[in-house]
Amino acid sequence: MTPLDELYRAIADAPPGPGTLAAFDLDGTLIAGYSASVVYRDRLRSFDISVGELLRTTGAAIDTQFRGADVGTLMDIAVQALAGRQDDELREWGLRLFRQQIAGMIYRDARAVVAAHHRAGHTVVMATSATPYQAQYVAEDLGIADVLSSAPEVVDGMLTGRLAAAPLWGVAKAKALAGYAADRGADLADAFAYSNGNEDVPMLESVGRPVALNPDRALTRRAERSGWPVVRLRAPQRGPTLLSTARTATALGALATASAVGVGAGLLTRSRQNAANLVGTVGPDVALAILGITVDVQGRDNAWTHRPAVFMFNHQSSLDVLVLGTVIKRDVTGVAKQEAAHDPRFALVGTLLDVAYIDRADTSRAKAALAPAVQKLKSGISLAIAPEGTRSPTPRLGRFKKGGFHVALQSGVPVVPVVIHDAGELMWRNSLVAHPGTVHVEVLEPVATTDWTLDTLDEHVREVRDLFDACLRRGPQ
Repeated sequence: MTPLDELYRAIADAPPGPGTLAAFDLDGTLIAGYSASVVYRDRLRSFDISVGELLRTTGAAIDTQFRGADVGTLMDIAVQALAGRQDDELREWGLRLFRQQIAGMIYRDARAVVAAHHRAGHTVVMATSATPYQAQYVAEDLGIADVLSSAPEVVDGMLTGRLAAAPLWGVAKAKALAGYAADRGADLADAFAYSNGNEDVPMLESVGRPVALNPDRALTRRAERSGWPVVRLRAPQRGPTLLSTARTATALGALATASAVGVGAGLLTRSRQNAANLVGTVGPDVALAILGITVDVQGRDNAWTHRPAVFMFNHQSSLDVLVLGTVIKRDVTGVAKQEAAHDPRFALVGTLLDVAYIDRADTSRAKAALAPAVQKLKSGISLAIAPEGTRSPTPRLGRFKKGGFHVALQSGVPVVPVVIHDAGELMWRNSLVAHPGTVHVEVLEPVATTDWTLDTLDEHVREVRDLFDACLRRGPQ
């Protein structure tokens, strides 16, 4: 049994319910790397850091890293630089950085550990020295309701350049967690605490179930002396390697070749559908094989029992198109954002499939673009659509749009939910390169639409979204 398996067992064996706390550090623990580095790189790119601030920050970082100083000086410099900024503005900034970068840093297995605590009914809290602007959206994405963080002082919606209290570092973090537990009547003797850094020893010592999660050398030594569990998680694959880049380029070439062959077949048979079916049957399987990606499909028969249908899928990665293709294979068209029409990776395939490209900024034009899909469905051609409308930065579902549901209602065909797990781990939202691995897919039973009405459509949208949400929270089978 691996240390991670032992941790899952410990969570399951702990007292269930909200009286058991699980406290997670952020940087290096829930995410691979440091959110402050993302913040500083963004500020450097926008020339928002003076030379003086950069020198002071570098000196304070050296003192913290190599001389054991606390993070107070570093935090003071960072918060002073934000004096005069609006709190709302900085929260929007934090959301942008989360979507663009920090979301891709979350450990997949850390997400699963948090989910295990949620399943046990435990109270999950984040305890971090970072600011709310760095921590808030990670917590929201993981379903963590409460965040204990280093809070800048805000007066009339504006940062003063000072901290509201001492930064949550070392003993201060342990005291904050103790206060949080006392407010909820929870016993720290039953609590879990997770951290990667030796500075969090006071917090780890304060609970009955400390866990060194992705620990640095100093914390590893301390954990071994104290008999604490040491768990190391596999870091997200984000950066391209020479092999993954070569494989991705070869796979795209193979897909283009399959599309060209399909065009030729279509010209010979004078059938665009024959061309599309040839590409759909061969292209995705060949491309995925070259990428070294295996697709494990549960419920494959559900993709064939009721056709035509509206196939709905959760969308996190450009890889989803290939994964969906290997599941549906033939007699299908799709809906995509207008920008995808100019994507050289899939433009030819989109033309063969007669994909409907919609302008998400213009609701009336988007509805008009969907109108031909009803005729396609009535002629026997299925429709594939991502109800979220755009790629999500994490496996957490976005809001479902109703366009695909309207089409299913008007056509009288079922909705088939296709739940894709792990595609974002192999090819992140903003990446152009895929990595080898396994994508797990669950094709759920078709959802009949024969009794749907416009008045009940919102309810049916929620029902279908709940099916996706339950599968994603449970994880691949």
